[in-house]
Amino acid sequence: MTNSSNLIDSLEVYVLNNPDDVKPHWVSHFIVPTANELLIKIKNKNGNSGFGLATSYSDISPIIKPFSNGLQDFIIGQDSFCPEKIYESISKLTDTRISSEKGWSKEALIRISAALDIACWDLMGKSLNIPLYKLFGGYRNKIPVYVTCGYYREGKTETELREELKKLIEIGHQSFKVKVGRLTIKEDAKRLEIIRDVIGQDKALMIDVNRAWDLKTAIEGVKEFKKFNPAWIEEPLRWEDDRRTLKLLSKQTNIPISGGESEITIYGCRSMIEEDAIQILQFDCTMFGGFTNGKKLSALCELNHIDIAPHHDCYIHAPLVASTPSGRIVESFDNERDPLQAELFENPHEMNNGWIYLNEKPGLGLEISDTALKKFGKLVYKNK
Repeated sequence: MTNSSNLIDSLEVYVLNNPDDVKPHWVSHFIVPTANELLIKIKNKNGNSGFGLATSYSDISPIIKPFSNGLQDFIIGQDSFCPEKIYESISKLTDTRISSEKGWSKEALIRISAALDIACWDLMGKSLNIPLYKLFGGYRNKIPVYVTCGYYREGKTETELREELKKLIEIGHQSFKVKVGRLTIKEDAKRLEIIRDVIGQDKALMIDVNRAWDLKTAIEGVKEFKKFNPAWIEEPLRWEDDRRTLKLLSKQTNIPISGGESEITIYGCRSMIEEDAIQILQFDCTMFGGFTNGKKLSALCELNHIDIAPHHDCYIHAPLVASTPSGRIVESFDNERDPLQAELFENPHEMNNGWIYLNEKPGLGLEISDTALKKFGKLVYKNK
């Protein structure tokens, strides 16, 4: 029987964008947006609240359109303590007549369902006065964190690359993920020589191809880059993410292969696991699945001896990674690459010397900064 006091009766939706001009950060073939996110805030009749985020690498206007013509009617009045039911009710709209009639895109509904799911879990944790990492399993209260860096930029010099890395080392980072794939294997190897020289042999190095290589190039790449002792090679193969070619590549190297962030559902991630295509799964709860499906993938990975290292947003993913034995590490960025991550929360989990220490606040353990919301946010829907 539903407790009426748990019903969602308040809904606010924001778009979060970086208002300032920043230097472009190129990966192998596209510029990464610095901030392009959907923020959903909910509250139930008890007065308990929660928030969730969804990340978009494309125009966000189709993702906010559903709130202009009726999607809120599928959310308001739902039981906030039933995230599985709510997630399915929104995500399943992708194959209904109403979504076609109203122009609700598949991507929009996938992103919205993810943000709403995270918000429900945050609300539930706050209502129960328990941190989500404990509600999800409580395996540990600290997790390793790496910084993504070494982006391409026109005119970027060796000196600039060295200074970038030195600053990150001074902050305390112990693990570094860097970009390759825009240049030839030999040219990228020269960049990796510089990077390894600066960070030394004792710090972890991950290599992110962003799906720039065909299979022959990938085989050449893993052989050439083995000397840099990478902790993993990420998304090495072209946009198709053909599981068979990933599996073939895995047979050519003992360097772990990672992937999953570019899938749009958990089923694509499941296929990667079933095909023995990867050794590290990098799903993103803010792009698909929310925590409801992130927990399922984490359990599946544990059973198949695969680590999880979710893509993007270390503070959102930290509770999930900390909750399970399959949790390996989370991803962070410097303030220039992602000013939103740096400023959005009043009380971010402590990041120190290569670790994130989860605070004991309930739910996500995070409070949105009003100052940051004014700086980055635009309210696009509010029911009251």
